[in-house]
Amino acid sequence: MAMNSEQRQAFLAQPHIGALSVEAGPDRAPLVVPIWYQYEPGGDLWFLTGAESRKITLLREAGRCTMMAEVVSPTIAYAAVSGPVIDYVDGTKDDLVEMATRYLPAEKVAGYVEFATSDHGAQTKVVVRPQQWVASDLGSV
Repeated sequence: MAMNSEQRQAFLAQPHIGALSVEAGPDRAPLVVPIWYQYEPGGDLWFLTGAESRKITLLREAGRCTMMAEVVSPTIAYAAVSGPVIDYVDGTKDDLVEMATRYLPAEKVAGYVEFATSDHGAQTKVVVRPQQWVASDLGSV
């Protein structure tokens, strides 16, 4: 059953692992990768990615992307949102802490932030404006 606007926004606001899809060129399938993201109902979606990554290069070329999140328990449900990238800014330690806090147990956040800061290199915060939505909750099939 299709989700209404309130349901799909509430679903996407939960800390699911996202699947980011971005156009990869005329002779290639889209790049699709798992990614942590942040979203609050009614707002813009954002995520962090390497400042020199293939993802950021493709995002800058395409200017838009799709983010999809799904669950299989307690019901089978998904929400996908597409829209333009409206901002690219340098990622900060505060951004990284916010994202890690969303996805990890409290006792793991500091260690992850330390690891990511030293291992992942410079990050870019990519901000996407949700425009098109597809979302459904299939219930327990």
